[in-house]
Amino acid sequence: MDTAITTGHPQGSTANDLNKRRRPSKEEAEAAVRTLIEWAGDDPDREGLRGTPDRVARAYQEFFAGYDEDPVALLSTTFEETEDYDEMIVLRDIRLESHCEHHLVPIIGKAHIGYLPAERVVGISKLGRVIDVFAKRMQIQEKLTSQVAHTLYDVLKPHGVGIVIEAAHQCMTTRGVHKPGVKMVTSRMLGSFRDDITVRKQFLDMIKGPGSAPNNA
Repeated sequence: MDTAITTGHPQGSTANDLNKRRRPSKEEAEAAVRTLIEWAGDDPDREGLRGTPDRVARAYQEFFAGYDEDPVALLSTTFEETEDYDEMIVLRDIRLESHCEHHLVPIIGKAHIGYLPAERVVGISKLGRVIDVFAKRMQIQEKLTSQVAHTLYDVLKPHGVGIVIEAAHQCMTTRGVHKPGVKMVTSRMLGSFRDDITVRKQFLDMIKGPGSAPNNA
């Protein structure tokens, strides 16, 4: 049967907390884009740029939609009827799109999530959506990794959680040091994934791909 969970919000601000601050109107956001265009040296009223402030404002609504979502609510429905399934659950190669909070340029990569259920499991689509909730905010990869791991651990209360994120940061490839092809890898292990080297190794083997998981035959 489905079970609803009521819990305090784990690491990270809730949508309500973030929305307590006055949010500028879309018109104010468009005016700010016009100012940036002028500051860059172009004319926001020329034909090619006339609709840009509106398009940028709408794009930002999509890029940062995570501020309006609560990851705890996404995970509030879980399943207990799992035929006593108590093995590791892993979802790998989850597409991840975020924005660096220092330069507001894209972070593109993938996440791998694993957890060892205690009593409840969650639909796999919810794991991907939790990634999106935190990724669609202004982020640094270290914080993003920790937020996702702690949310799953606090809400699902499994024996353990592991997450690995590997991503390319456009703030490093298109500006500054200009180092294309570089990926940053971060991980966060909680519970048995942190304390038991066998569990951790199983997770890391499983996210490598077909043929990498331990053979228990």
